[in-house]
Amino acid sequence: MRVSSRVLAFGLMAGCAMTTVSLALSHAAWAQAGAPNPGAAKSAAFGDGTLVAQMFSGGTIRDIRVEGVQRIEPTTVRSYLAVAPGDPFDPDRIDQSLKALFNTGLFADVVLKRDGDALVVQVAENPIINRIAFEGNRRIEKENLEKEIQLRPRVVYTRTRVQSDVQRILDIYRRQGRFAATVEPKIIQLDQNRVDLVFEINEGVRTGVRSITFIGNEKFSDGTLREAIQTRESAWWRFMTSDDNYDPDRLNYDRDLLRRYYLKEGYADFRVVSAVAELTPDREDFVITFTVDEGERYKFGKMDISTSLKALDPEQLRSVLTTREGDWYNAQEVENTITKLSNAVGDLQYAFVDVRPRISRNRENQTIDIVYDIVEGPRVFVERIDVTGNVRTLDKVVRREMLLSEGDPFSTTKLRRSEQRIKDLGYFERVNITTAEGSAPDRTVMNVEVTEQSTGEISIGAGYSTSDGPLADFSIRERNLLGRGQDLRFGATVSGSRQEYDVSFTEPYFLDRDLSAGFDLFRITRDYQDESSFDEKSTGMALRMGYPLTENLRQRVYYQLQNTDITSVPSSASQYIQDQKGARTTSLIGQELTYDRRNSRLNPTEGYYVRLTNDFAGVGGNARFLRNRLGAGYYLPLFDESWVLSTTGEVGYIVGIGKDVFLSDRFFIGGDTLRGFNTAGIGPRDLRTGDALGGTRYYRGSVEMSFPVGLPEEFGLKGHAFSDVGTLGKVDINDPLVPDDESIRLSVGTGLSWRSPFGPIRLDFAVPILKEDYDKKEIFRFSFGTRF
Repeated sequence: MRVSSRVLAFGLMAGCAMTTVSLALSHAAWAQAGAPNPGAAKSAAFGDGTLVAQMFSGGTIRDIRVEGVQRIEPTTVRSYLAVAPGDPFDPDRIDQSLKALFNTGLFADVVLKRDGDALVVQVAENPIINRIAFEGNRRIEKENLEKEIQLRPRVVYTRTRVQSDVQRILDIYRRQGRFAATVEPKIIQLDQNRVDLVFEINEGVRTGVRSITFIGNEKFSDGTLREAIQTRESAWWRFMTSDDNYDPDRLNYDRDLLRRYYLKEGYADFRVVSAVAELTPDREDFVITFTVDEGERYKFGKMDISTSLKALDPEQLRSVLTTREGDWYNAQEVENTITKLSNAVGDLQYAFVDVRPRISRNRENQTIDIVYDIVEGPRVFVERIDVTGNVRTLDKVVRREMLLSEGDPFSTTKLRRSEQRIKDLGYFERVNITTAEGSAPDRTVMNVEVTEQSTGEISIGAGYSTSDGPLADFSIRERNLLGRGQDLRFGATVSGSRQEYDVSFTEPYFLDRDLSAGFDLFRITRDYQDESSFDEKSTGMALRMGYPLTENLRQRVYYQLQNTDITSVPSSASQYIQDQKGARTTSLIGQELTYDRRNSRLNPTEGYYVRLTNDFAGVGGNARFLRNRLGAGYYLPLFDESWVLSTTGEVGYIVGIGKDVFLSDRFFIGGDTLRGFNTAGIGPRDLRTGDALGGTRYYRGSVEMSFPVGLPEEFGLKGHAFSDVGTLGKVDINDPLVPDDESIRLSVGTGLSWRSPFGPIRLDFAVPILKEDYDKKEIFRFSFGTRF
């Protein structure tokens, strides 16, 4: 007798008639019956399974025969059994054997039979995948889908794995907002028990966000809260972003963004009651509704610092506090204070500290008192740093950005800063540093997990500026050459008044130290006919080296050798320009010292910087001079980070050593450096010809307010109001027709900038208030550019 394949684990699929039953155990039948596990169908038809138990009870197993194997050795099948020849027939152990064989994932069906004193194991092997194909995937490349699925060619095919991969593919499309996507797996039978697996994909349309509404918000409007979250309502102008597609993961992130926004504004009791996304009846868009409970707004109450560390005086740390009594509560400022206190205490040689804010909420007065407790943290050292995910980038490129090394005292603050330093490299799409227990309680292992991204760039640019006219540029660059972090670039720029070609190479860690070294080769041709009636051709090279003095203070030293040729000087040009005609060689050494505390170098909204530059020419060549420049800038957010007040200033002085300063080495001010005046529009000028002669001493400054213009932030539009001031003079020419009065020039203006899909665009309107009659004005200035 044998049991029908409808029987699983000593049972039958519900509904089978008793008269059709023969004795056997089959896992394929269990799968068809839909039982959640092999034991679930055990009593589906037999109740207590008495009949099957009788057939597999009594007697001794004299032989085990394996049937149906093709690729798998019979001994491999027998190794998974819980019985062996000589063991008694035991229904429970045979049931365990059935489950063990099925759980290997090697078999599509397993049947156990009894033939006298022999146990017969019949198996049907799962096929081997020969090839995996995707059909209908137009939005996502095949390579990206292959990275997500688990199945591979020459791997055993199972339905469970296929269904898991189907779900993974659907998740990819849903992250792109395509919730209508469907995936249907199909197999093509081949010889030798092989199959081709085809995923037929219907991508569907993107599911947008029709509307975002808020319930319970009384202090802030719906429009204000929409700006605080990342998800956006669908609109035609958002074709460059996917933020207007529904993404459930982004919705959870939006909840956190709302919480951060309210906590930053002082609403310490705020909570998001619910965030619901409902599909519209036409199944094309989602409607998102946030229900919030704002609570009351709090102010900072008493601020204090306490510590259990001996010899540490809390009073000397009070200047570090950024939270002030009477200010509106701001959770971000609390985090900033914790970081600054940790750094300050660390600078005092306390290696193991933990700063914990003790918060007391006074609901009657709506104030929050905070005591920053500085306690001794656990003595934990870094045992090992593991770097994973870097296929191309060398380990040392990542490790050298770590502020912690093996054997150092562990510091959470340094861990966070190390993570940011690695992100700032620009080599990785994702960086995540986690910790794990080490070999001892006082040891920790740091795991640095990275996901690499492309670091090669080919850019082609086009644009227009008032000073250069139409321009085009091309550059090819590799920022992580051979995975060593080296930077190699070739660039070319051609415009109506300038042609520039350059090659540069930078080794950021020369001799495996925090010492950047590099060289530049360049050839530049500039047209100064409109300003000073000459053309300038420069060819040269530079060697440079930079190194940190402190975390925020960095110095750069360099040597530059340059040949400059003044050409195309018409006979109508100023005599002082004609006297400069010809080629000269400049050989100089210089240094640049920069102290930078800005929160961003590209788009700063807070902080300041100071920069000092000194050049000495005279190490060979024809030129002899000492040139000095000092510049600084300060950025202050007002109201919020969309309103930024910035002030910048710069002074410069160049003095000839034993001879006059050449025309090409002088300073020229105007255009971008002093709005309201043309390029080289101020300073000494030959009144007979109108040619600008440059100067050897200048100063300039600017005050600018950047502010939103009332349109959604994703439009990238900002308004600007500014005032520029400056002067230029001190030229070694004694001529009454060459004015050199160093009078102050002042201009005021407004501007509009647009971070467009085609590149940054800026328009400035500036009106000179203080000027000289011989100055050249420029009321309107326009520039744009892009790279693609």
